[in-house]
Amino acid sequence: MNILKHLGWISCLTLLIMSCSEQPNQKENLKLWYTEPAKATVADNPNGWKDDPEWLKALPLGNGALGAMVFGDVNKERIQLNEESMWSGSPDDNDNPEAYLAQAKIRELLFNGNYKEATKLTQQTQICKGKGSGHGNGATVPFGCFQTLGDLWIDFENQSDYDNYYRELDLEDAVVRISYTQGGVRYKREIFTSHPDQVMVVKLTADKPGAISFKSSLTRPERFQTKSEGDQLIMYGALDNGKGGEGLEYMTRLTALNKKGTVNYNDDSIVVEKADEVILLLTASTNYVLEYPNYNGRDYKKLTAANLEKSKQRAYKELLESHKKDYQGYFGRVSLNLSAAPDTIPTNVRLQNVKTSSDLQLVEQLFQFGRYLMISSSRPGTLPANLQGIWANKIQTPWNGDYHTDVNVQMNYWMAEVTNLGEMHLPLFDLMGAIQEPGSKTAKVHYNASGWVVHPITNVWGYTAPGESASWGMHVGGGAWLTTHIMEHYYFTLDKAFLEQTYPILKASTQFYMDWLIPDPKTGELVSGPSVSPENTFVAPDGSKSQICMGPAHDQQVIWQLFKNFIDASQVLEIDNNFLVKVKEAQGLLAKPKIGADGRLMEWQEAFEEVEPGHRHISHLFALHPGYQIDLETTPDLAQAAKKSLDFRIKNGGGHTGWSAAWLINQYARLGEGENANRSLHTVLAKSTSINLFGQHPPFQMDANFGATAGIAEMLLQSQSGAIRLLPALPIAWESTGSVKGLCARGGFVVDMAWTDAKLTEVKIHSKHGGPCKISYNGKTIRFETESGQDYFPSI
Repeated sequence: MNILKHLGWISCLTLLIMSCSEQPNQKENLKLWYTEPAKATVADNPNGWKDDPEWLKALPLGNGALGAMVFGDVNKERIQLNEESMWSGSPDDNDNPEAYLAQAKIRELLFNGNYKEATKLTQQTQICKGKGSGHGNGATVPFGCFQTLGDLWIDFENQSDYDNYYRELDLEDAVVRISYTQGGVRYKREIFTSHPDQVMVVKLTADKPGAISFKSSLTRPERFQTKSEGDQLIMYGALDNGKGGEGLEYMTRLTALNKKGTVNYNDDSIVVEKADEVILLLTASTNYVLEYPNYNGRDYKKLTAANLEKSKQRAYKELLESHKKDYQGYFGRVSLNLSAAPDTIPTNVRLQNVKTSSDLQLVEQLFQFGRYLMISSSRPGTLPANLQGIWANKIQTPWNGDYHTDVNVQMNYWMAEVTNLGEMHLPLFDLMGAIQEPGSKTAKVHYNASGWVVHPITNVWGYTAPGESASWGMHVGGGAWLTTHIMEHYYFTLDKAFLEQTYPILKASTQFYMDWLIPDPKTGELVSGPSVSPENTFVAPDGSKSQICMGPAHDQQVIWQLFKNFIDASQVLEIDNNFLVKVKEAQGLLAKPKIGADGRLMEWQEAFEEVEPGHRHISHLFALHPGYQIDLETTPDLAQAAKKSLDFRIKNGGGHTGWSAAWLINQYARLGEGENANRSLHTVLAKSTSINLFGQHPPFQMDANFGATAGIAEMLLQSQSGAIRLLPALPIAWESTGSVKGLCARGGFVVDMAWTDAKLTEVKIHSKHGGPCKISYNGKTIRFETESGQDYFPSI
């Protein structure tokens, strides 16, 4: 290799061929830990929209399919259970044949400025047939709701005092540990959910013989029965299908393995007396299959029985080691170190303190907790992480715990590629594949269009129609936004086989928008509509308050990104045809981002007054992040307008929900605004994080966690522009010393770096597939060729 010319911060590039299997060293004591239990006997609030404070102290476990919330209470343990597919509801026809007939008239009214009349007609016609999502309360309507699997109770029937209490969630091995002293005995519990064995394992020990006695049971708020069958306690039932009958079927199996003492199985409990050690094994599944149109067929009874029997044959040490090896193979890929201080402060105290001060160790924990949650709630072959990951303790989960496609489910996966968890991204593509057929029916019925479409919500039953109210439910950009993830996965992995497999999804989405777009009669530009800028409202020229419009900036931007992705994918796959030519032409004709008279990026085609200047959605800034039509270097004027829009939103109260504040971290990072990004991160920690680090809307939503982790990564590394930007938004608080290892960049690169006094001291670039690499840091750029499997060390 030729020696590169001196470029200030880099004098030369040295190539070393090294092992690619090295794992970054994780920070010691990467744990959430507490000196008090969550109170298991405090009943949950029956109101699904009210968080339960004790549940938000419990610690989450998950293997992608089976979730658990461990309370760690001393006298009566509660482990609240979830299963990925535990959904009420059923497939339903929600497509509205009246919709298409009214669209031409609505467009005419909007182009002529008659917003009040257009809004009225849209609300009457551009909605779903039936009950839709039940206005976010869909547990008993066909849309359905993600629900709790129930609870595992371990009642020690002891009310005596205890001391030396400690509980932790170890992020490095995904194990919850609890210990305490009671009656002169030191008790310990270890709990984990194994992906290889598809079982939850609870180990109970004591430092004196015969000290373990308890009664264990399985319950659920509704629709369950229990029975004993041999050495198993079984809970089973069927959920509400939303049509007056029974829908999804489920089963949970529990068994106890004891050393010394006795175990007896009753119809509603397992009774253990005077054992030295007990291991509880629990399996669960449903009959759900992600296949349109029936969505059933899994032999859940046989599956749970086989998994339980297999686990019974393995020693505890084997179960633990296989679990750790599987989990750590993902988690151990990335390390982040911002502070060398030991962890001597309980997590709940840290969260209280961060309201008035910064805490770099808490930043590290939040970052890695997001990665932990991703591994725990989204594995290849499972359903994607929903609004609550896989953790929900109610029958009616907020917003049905569904998949919101106007930012939320996408935000869940912003972090997947960059934080080296690309495999966890795959369930999102499975969901996209499953809504192709229902989405194509909706496209035809509602818009007389080819391809497929999905609106702001979908579920596990193939719901693709608009919502029951057009003010939010007429968002037509969901499909375009979802499919950007296809090319994101490709850009990071260069997996051509994956791209060939998913290209039909990308093309069909492109076909829909090619049919959907129409010329603006005033400008000739192609615009989307009638549509909305997700959930935001403006004051129209006729004085009415409206959401419905033509050409909202968000739609224009996500469609531009879709067309770019389709063009890129076609080039990679060497596809060149008349349709591609037409897409290129259409992309050039799309209405582009505009700057208003006040210097802000415009959210609508006209300079409308916002009803909520501090609205939580910042959808018109999609082109800055997660898209990249707007870039700090290539479109500086638009980037500056985006910054003014962000500043204006925050000044007027924006970023007040957890996920919204998390999005601001990412947006400011793209602008190189490290201090503003860090302020938004502090807002997430200080105002939108529960004691167990779960994010808050409120109520609880998982996207704040995933979005914050993505934001921290964006502050450290960016690659959307074609160059790998190192430390693009490092805040002053992080400048002293730090390191990160294992972050991924587009083009198939893995990056390690360290810094001192805000200056890079070490950089390592690993090339997975070879090819050109471009690095940018502190205003300097270098380019070099790489070979597959080799490491490159710029000298600093």
